[in-house]
Amino acid sequence: MNQPPKYEHIPRATIQRLATYLQVLEAMDKDGVQVISSEPLARVCDVNASQVRKDLAYFGEFGVRGVGYYVSYLRDIIKGCLYADLKWKAALVGVGNMGRALLNYPEFRSNNFNIVGAFDCDPFKIGERLYGLEVYCTKSLMEKVPELGIEIGIITVPPERAQRAATQLVDAGIKGILNYSAARISVPDHVFVEYINFFHQVYSLTFNIVSQKR
Repeated sequence: MNQPPKYEHIPRATIQRLATYLQVLEAMDKDGVQVISSEPLARVCDVNASQVRKDLAYFGEFGVRGVGYYVSYLRDIIKGCLYADLKWKAALVGVGNMGRALLNYPEFRSNNFNIVGAFDCDPFKIGERLYGLEVYCTKSLMEKVPELGIEIGIITVPPERAQRAATQLVDAGIKGILNYSAARISVPDHVFVEYINFFHQVYSLTFNIVSQKR
């Protein structure tokens, strides 16, 4: 695989906003929108227009003066900036209810994100076939990660097992982890972790609802 250029010193908040821009642009492209300026794009993404222009400026100049941005072109540019145009293979650790739901989530594959290995420590689950994948023992991660070309780990185990799952993934050579568990995990500095927690958004929502009434 050709190595993409490296962008350094990009704020984390910018990367998160780029992901939002990409999601909005993909929806617009499906709706047949061909051109958009920074103002309406900013409104949909709940930021200001200058922020959109500043975020994009880290990677280049993509707008046309007096016209705006060509939606499909900007979508492809942002995909490249986020390396979302590359194909990523993932291992899922924990095939409980959450894990099974993710295995059956079609948006992963359609966005170049493919779960190619399912792992669990429950002997009653090991050997089971789920959505075309055999469930392997977590002890086989060391062997299966390089064999299947896996680069990303997804943790969907109970909180008390999250650290063990993370350690097993790191020992197998994984450099990036999506953690759906409620537990915080400890990993070496060279390993990146993103926490996906439903209640973070719920708490933000309830706070905003109550604050607005006061």
